[in-house]
Amino acid sequence: MTKKHLVIVLCLFIAGSAIGQEKPKSWFKGNLHTHSFWSDGDEFPEMIMDWYKGHGYQFIGLSDHNVLASGEKWKKITHSKLYEEGFAAYLAKYGAWVNYRSDSGRITARLKTLDEYRPMFEGPSFLILKSEEITSRLGEKHVHVNATNIQEVIGAQTGTTIAEVMQHSVDAVLAQRKQTGIPMIPHINHPNFFYSISIQDMIDLRGEQFFEVYNGHPLVNNYGDSTHPGTEVMWDKINIAYRLRNQPLMFGLATDDSHNYHQLGAAYSNAGRGWVMVNAESLEPASLIKALEAGDFYASTGVTLERIEYKNNTIHVAVRPEQGIQYIIEFIGAKKGEATGVTIQKSTGPTAQFQVAKNYLFVRARITSTKAKPNPFQEGDFELAWTQPVFFK
Repeated sequence: MTKKHLVIVLCLFIAGSAIGQEKPKSWFKGNLHTHSFWSDGDEFPEMIMDWYKGHGYQFIGLSDHNVLASGEKWKKITHSKLYEEGFAAYLAKYGAWVNYRSDSGRITARLKTLDEYRPMFEGPSFLILKSEEITSRLGEKHVHVNATNIQEVIGAQTGTTIAEVMQHSVDAVLAQRKQTGIPMIPHINHPNFFYSISIQDMIDLRGEQFFEVYNGHPLVNNYGDSTHPGTEVMWDKINIAYRLRNQPLMFGLATDDSHNYHQLGAAYSNAGRGWVMVNAESLEPASLIKALEAGDFYASTGVTLERIEYKNNTIHVAVRPEQGIQYIIEFIGAKKGEATGVTIQKSTGPTAQFQVAKNYLFVRARITSTKAKPNPFQEGDFELAWTQPVFFK
């Protein structure tokens, strides 16, 4: 082989190695906000993991309030037929695995830690993310910030204003990320829970990329009321402010915030109401977080997308259609000088595209189906999906 041929072969090898490093991506379904007996949920972690895995989820964040599932904790089962039957189902499913005692007819069970139950569920197709809901209060106001893939518990934060308490929570997560070198993200939970967090509180934030545009808990007021904006209106106003000061856009998540696993209905916080679909290289925490931070995901309450792509400043959306179901695709955006987002294009059908012009601060898509949402957040809801906002580059 001549020197010239050797150089060509080496160049081809190097190019081939670089191409080989570009891993194909897959869609992973997950819920980032869930509760168990470790705080104010009403079910054992193993039963919750079994439900999500059995319903086609690939990852789950069990985010109990100000606690990680570690150490010794015993739970006294509520003295009612509902919860006693729930414990009987847990015992029947897991048998000798269950540690419990009975005294005067009352059952107390030891909660298994994450390290104990994780090996029962994790594998190539399922991941449990170590998570916490950092839960703080200022007077009668509530500030809840989820921490995904956190390694050490953070706990309640303090401050003199809602914005300050929220910022301290975000900063604590980012500080732990920097200290450990492990990818982790904060996200703002249900800002309209008791209408505790205002649009201006959200606008004042620094270092936050995520909030819940949809949360399945019955008390979070996703749609607002006559004096408070809904979370979608909040989302657009936040991003108008962020773009004008060159801050990264806020992305919108859908979550269950599930607490209730034995009673179903709009009055309860049930599993299966909202999730994210993340387009990542692998089912690993670092890969999922990388995709989330890149906005390579969409939020859904039931609509599945075949394609969501932003290429050459054009958004392409294609729904995986269900027979007999119609879809409305709206592109929503805001121009400089506008106070809120508006629908700039609306079409009926499973596909649509929109070319983003320079004069738009951002554009996102909302897909509404004619399929009624089973066990909805609010009676009359239809299944939806939201893509993440983008802007002209």
